[in-house]
Amino acid sequence: MGVAAGPIRVVVAKPGLDGHDRGAKVIARALRDAGMEVIYTGLHQTPEQIVDTAIQEDADAIGLSILSGAHNTLFSAVIDLLKEREAEDILVFGGGIIPEGDIPVLKEKGVAEIFTPGATTASIVDWVRANVRQTTGA
Repeated sequence: MGVAAGPIRVVVAKPGLDGHDRGAKVIARALRDAGMEVIYTGLHQTPEQIVDTAIQEDADAIGLSILSGAHNTLFSAVIDLLKEREAEDILVFGGGIIPEGDIPVLKEKGVAEIFTPGATTASIVDWVRANVRQTTGA
């Protein structure tokens, strides 16, 4: 496939029934301000819709914001769908109200990184830059 040129593309999504998207919008803006292309899917997206969007948009990563407590189910569903669609090169990261004890389990399932509520937008931008597709050389 080769290395895709251009900015890192990130789909920012709010899966499930959670109606609060301020955090997701703050992250989307921070990534955009850092020169990335951000596709924000809005509220109440199903894992299928999120994965469809990521594949259609040729995204490099999916950032999930989950405050509803359904993070174990929702992260797993997105990762399983990416595998099914042979798109597991799309990195999945996320944040929200996620208990410390669940983080190792999520990482074992394939979530690349979890940001808890104390994380700064700068730390998230730095992580995406360091871990999502390196844009050097084409």
